Amino acid sequence: MNDMTGKRPDFNSELLRKALGCYPTGVVVVTTLGDNNAPVGMTVNSFSSVSLDPPLILWSIALSAPSLSAFRTHPGFTINILSEEQKELGLQFARPSENKFEGIDWHPGFEGTPVIDNALAVFQCKTYQRYEGGDHEIYLGEVQKVNFNDQSPLVFHRGQLGSLSHQ
Repeated sequence: MNDMTGKRPDFNSELLRKALGCYPTGVVVVTTLGDNNAPVGMTVNSFSSVSLDPPLILWSIALSAPSLSAFRTHPGFTINILSEEQKELGLQFARPSENKFEGIDWHPGFEGTPVIDNALAVFQCKTYQRYEGGDHEIYLGEVQKVNFNDQSPLVFHRGQLGSLSHQ
């Protein structure tokens, strides 16, 4: 992609990915319902708050993601922020699988979307808007229900899952 001067950036996508990895983020599993109301979920680290009034959050999904059509067609989704004890759960939802929910304790939330039990925080959302964003689609969600607990978060930094060190 060119900037306004017509010059190409002097970096490649691998270098950009490494630089972005310097910024530690939380880890979330975004869930919705797919065909035949089957639960669908994926691990993402592209999550952010947008607005308190109205209550809006943001996340993005790769256009190549197998679950893209489920998120496009269902009217809602749930953001499940993972605790440091849920590292394996985060890995399970990051890997390709026929049934990512196997062995996962969850219950239906807003519009039936899966709420993962014991997640650090949960934002049950109505899809507010979708935007094109290069090789991703950006979702804004209007928060319908929220809850959280006092656990410590799972973090992603430089390609690794870990925890915050408390001083």
